[in-house]
Amino acid sequence: MTSGDAGGFDPAGGDTEVSGADPGGAAQLGTVARASFRDAAGKESTADLALVRAEQLASGRPWRVFRWRQGQAHYSGWYWSATTGGHVVYESRLELARLLLADFDQRVTAIAAQPFLVTAPSGGRVRRHVPDFLLADRDGGVCVVNVKPAGQLAVPRVAEALAWAGEVFAARGWRHEVWSGADPVLLANVRFLAGYRYPGRVDAGLVDAVIDRGDAAVGIGDLEGSWPGRAGEVRAAVLHLVWRGVFRADLSVPLSAGTVLERAG
Repeated sequence: MTSGDAGGFDPAGGDTEVSGADPGGAAQLGTVARASFRDAAGKESTADLALVRAEQLASGRPWRVFRWRQGQAHYSGWYWSATTGGHVVYESRLELARLLLADFDQRVTAIAAQPFLVTAPSGGRVRRHVPDFLLADRDGGVCVVNVKPAGQLAVPRVAEALAWAGEVFAARGWRHEVWSGADPVLLANVRFLAGYRYPGRVDAGLVDAVIDRGDAAVGIGDLEGSWPGRAGEVRAAVLHLVWRGVFRADLSVPLSAGTVLERAG
């Protein structure tokens, strides 16, 4: 990642905004956090954050409109998510890394980028903030994620803004995660596995055959050798199953033909 490729959360850049001394605006807002969001058709709605469901946010469009230009500092784009079955936008390589991990996480059932704008009073002022991601899990939990480079977390203005966001989301009953990176070997492995996430690009018959191979621990190379002449196809099927969570592997070390797989419980 380049030094300019920061996460999307940038208090100075508008993701968290604090209006000036505006007692009137804060009084008009009241004491309740409000969320503005777009549905799948792009229609905007605003409601008390406490009344907004994660399902509404996950099925809608990103709140902010993304623009690309030559020479921009951030590396942004669209990522096809196996979890959502569609594309999810990201603004930086750091955001893409968190997005990959969310897509790989079998507990995550929904992913939304730039999902809403939250507005709430704070000390006689009005704060506005657009988080980077919203993740819903299979147990009904919701996690709001802000991605920020580790080197910026100690900046007082950044720390204050993140703390405020955490308080707002905790009051809603949602977890707040400030994410700054993960083990580089883990990330490299997940990036590699993501190349096999598309179910339509692997042989469905081989996928079923590998699943039926049994529950015993087995190396990737041993599985490839079980179908002579088809090692490449078998490898694709095996890695697809690792991505899906059917098989577990130690991702703290680089994947190789010697990697031992175990059937997930």
